[in-house]
Amino acid sequence: MAQKPSIPKGTRDFNPEQVAKRNYIFNTIRGQFERFGFQPIETPSFENSETLMGKYGDEGDRLIFKILNSGDYLNPNKGAISDADYGDRDSKKLSKFISEKALRYDLTVPFARYVVQHQNEIEFPFKRYQIQPVWRADRPQKGRFREFYQCDADVVGSRSLWQEVEFVQLYDAVFSALKLEGVTIKINNRKILSGIAEVIGAQDKLIDFTVALDKLDKIGEEKVKEEMLDIGISQSEIEKLQPLFNLSGSFESQIESLKTILSSSEEGKKGIEELEFIDKGISELALQTAKLELDVTLARGLNYYTGAIYEVAAPKNVKMGSIGGGGRYDDLTGIFGLKDVSGVGISFGLDRIYLVLEELDLFPKTITNTVEALFINFGDTEALFCLKAVKALRNNNVSAELYPNSAKMKKQMNYANKRHIPFVILVGESEVNLNTYTLKNMTSGEQQSLSLEQLIAALK
Repeated sequence: MAQKPSIPKGTRDFNPEQVAKRNYIFNTIRGQFERFGFQPIETPSFENSETLMGKYGDEGDRLIFKILNSGDYLNPNKGAISDADYGDRDSKKLSKFISEKALRYDLTVPFARYVVQHQNEIEFPFKRYQIQPVWRADRPQKGRFREFYQCDADVVGSRSLWQEVEFVQLYDAVFSALKLEGVTIKINNRKILSGIAEVIGAQDKLIDFTVALDKLDKIGEEKVKEEMLDIGISQSEIEKLQPLFNLSGSFESQIESLKTILSSSEEGKKGIEELEFIDKGISELALQTAKLELDVTLARGLNYYTGAIYEVAAPKNVKMGSIGGGGRYDDLTGIFGLKDVSGVGISFGLDRIYLVLEELDLFPKTITNTVEALFINFGDTEALFCLKAVKALRNNNVSAELYPNSAKMKKQMNYANKRHIPFVILVGESEVNLNTYTLKNMTSGEQQSLSLEQLIAALK
């Protein structure tokens, strides 16, 4: 018996309706990217391992899909791996011998590599957008997949905080265009996190500290404190964080509280100044449907953020992880040899946005109508007559097709119904003789006899 086919966990097939809905999101995001002045680029689906490894922290590194080298690298005669190295059974040590490439984990690090590699061709500041799939060896669950698309926009070559203001506006513009109201754009600043670590005396544990703090909304205060104890932050240091756990209120009131908490940290005060600048800009410009909110526990756990950090939450009546995120990364290109090129960018989580729009029934009803009219096939003579009209309709930007076989009328009409085709066109012997077409509205059932010119006008 043949084995039943399957696909890897965390991946999906998409039917025509799903692809149409995904393209609706893609096109909406792409349209706003271009309206804001971003230019498209694309990078390979896989990169050299050294390009990706060490850029996302230990947790991120574990989620990178590695590609095995071709060749018989375990053959002792080839000498690819020494007996000593193989005998150690150290996977990290062995990976460099058996895997030189990896699937991209996100679009930001490949973009940084692109900027360095093409720096002499780029006009700075460079505004780029990129819509491509990424891969993560994560545990599949609702809204979390191993293969998914990211839709990124970045600016490199400018330290201006007006870029941060513009990205808040861009988020708002996209979600407003998608009719997804009630989205919350959460913002923090890595300098504030550094300042907090400095105040409690945990500067040397900054990365582990921020990874634990970032889990506050997922596992709660007590569990976060337990994780901090596990990484070596003392009970007395954790007690100094209590005002942070209790922080609430408006953007402005939280800023005032932070000024007190971080009064002894120059780094922390710089982060506060940057957040105040962004908040003031957005207050003056106003948002359409989204809300900007300060979240001082937001860390996102990524090593390369140095300033603003963004995360977008779906409306409160939808249970879903973040549907977007990003931030400022002043030194990202430095790891590839290009110093002093500041960057800031954001990403949209297409797959989660899809699930949210589906749950809230926000997709346009006509989005899957890929064919406007179906010509019923009564035989070869009628079919040839119909195809001339099909050609004329297509030349006038009307999507039309002929049912390929002269099957029973019921079968052809059922086909039109199942594909949600709004009109069918009937052409029998009498229509051919009169050079007319009978147009039927599949919703109302109304029929009318039309000339080709009238048919084109009716369907346009």
